[in-house]
Amino acid sequence: MAGKKESTFINMVLVLFIVTLVASAALGGLYELTKEPIAAAKLAKKLNAIKEVVPEFDNNPSDEVYKVGINEKDSLEFYPAKKDGKLVGTAVKTFTTNGFSGYVWLMVGFTPDGTINNYSVLEHMETPGLGSKMGAWFKPTDPTKEKASILHKNPGTTNFTVSKDGGEIDAITAATISSRAFLDAVQTAYNEYMKNQKEGGNSNE
Repeated sequence: MAGKKESTFINMVLVLFIVTLVASAALGGLYELTKEPIAAAKLAKKLNAIKEVVPEFDNNPSDEVYKVGINEKDSLEFYPAKKDGKLVGTAVKTFTTNGFSGYVWLMVGFTPDGTINNYSVLEHMETPGLGSKMGAWFKPTDPTKEKASILHKNPGTTNFTVSKDGGEIDAITAATISSRAFLDAVQTAYNEYMKNQKEGGNSNE
């Protein structure tokens, strides 16, 4: 009887090992199959976001991208948009780690003087129905909510903090932390963009 039990146990271990091996191989294969489509989808989303946030251009901003490191692993990405060789705007892929659920990634479009042309939310894990409203909240179509808008405002002359903190931008209702994070990402993009402009890192020609 002991021999049978031992044999059954060994068989169970072998079956479990084989199942684990097959499952691991399947997951590895699935990852390889989906890795490129996921990367392509992210790239397409980024390119669409660039088009959405800056004025009309005729160059390829991705060919002139430059980066600025913010910490050991994250960088801001700058995409100069030009029309007939002249800079009309720059799309900045920016981020903050201060979201309610961590990272928030945005694409913010600036005109050459630092005024915000438009923005697009790239990635976030904020609360659905609250912080997730940032995609539309800060560019309202309702004129009565103009104080929430960041469009056509310049962070150099407008206090880009929420009204609750003495700033000039109305926060998302019941989502102050997400709103602070959003504005932090925008302000970071503006600061680095203007710093680069002053250093002459991006010519208008």
